[in-house]
Amino acid sequence: MSLKINSLTNLFKNFDTSRLALTLFVSSVLSSCSTTDRQQSVVIPDDQVGLKFGLLLMAHGAGEEWNAAVEESIIDLASSYPIEIAFGMADAGSIEASVDRLEAAGVEHVGVVRMFVSGESWYDRTKQILGLQEGAPSKEEADKTPQPAMFMPMGFWKLDTQLSFYVSEDGLADAPEMDDVLTARIRSLSKEPAKEVAIVLAHGTGSDEEDSRWVAKITQRTALAKATLGLHDIKVFTLREDWMEKREQAQQLIRTYLEDVSQDGFTPLVVPFRVQGFGPYASVLDGLDYKANKMGLLPHKNVNLWIQNQAGLLQQIAQDRSDIPH
Repeated sequence: MSLKINSLTNLFKNFDTSRLALTLFVSSVLSSCSTTDRQQSVVIPDDQVGLKFGLLLMAHGAGEEWNAAVEESIIDLASSYPIEIAFGMADAGSIEASVDRLEAAGVEHVGVVRMFVSGESWYDRTKQILGLQEGAPSKEEADKTPQPAMFMPMGFWKLDTQLSFYVSEDGLADAPEMDDVLTARIRSLSKEPAKEVAIVLAHGTGSDEEDSRWVAKITQRTALAKATLGLHDIKVFTLREDWMEKREQAQQLIRTYLEDVSQDGFTPLVVPFRVQGFGPYASVLDGLDYKANKMGLLPHKNVNLWIQNQAGLLQQIAQDRSDIPH
């Protein structure tokens, strides 16, 4: 049986349209996702002995290139057990469709790897949708409540399923595997390290306390680069992209820092700490001199490795909590 990836292809190609129009567009994409093709995935035989484990990978989703990079990151795992991707910001509809396909493939225990920069992103919401935590209404109750127009679907209800779920806690900012990724990205831009300053940019969040944790964790991920590349400095900023007043302040802070670095005779190297791509940073830095290759964390083998490591940890937890022998 061929399983399908629930993809939000071309989500942001028409981002200048109204939020309502984009919501309708994305909803139509989601409704057709179950008919899009991808590579064959494992189906668990009914008579298999042992843990019937599958993987649900959650990721934000964006355009075709963004989504394809995520899909390619799990190719090595696709022969091990059934895998589905639920793109979106913990959208119950996307998660439900992926879970249904895992169940159809014979899965009974699902490891949920949340491929977000911060492990805090939609953590409680995800557990509520999966029934691991109180708070989500039934689907019938949710259907009775009008939902505000969003640029991405964000359905919120408790799934009706008998599957067991095991949810990852860490994000990419917590992952030591990302140290090598950042080091590689900075190294690819560096020509005269002593005369260069790397600026690592991330999405950020609205909460000042949570945003500070973003900066602190990503700063930890730069330790290897600081120790090995010989740059004058490496600095981490968040743009706080979805909170306009805070974004204006953050953008000015970033631009001022780059201007000061340049005036002091250093070359700014701009590296995004994003799953894929350069995000809005080209427009944010418009008119400033800097070097960038505009590559996010993907593609890189260590992101693939992180997914494998997270999946292995969740599989072990599932094994330990079940009564099924190894």
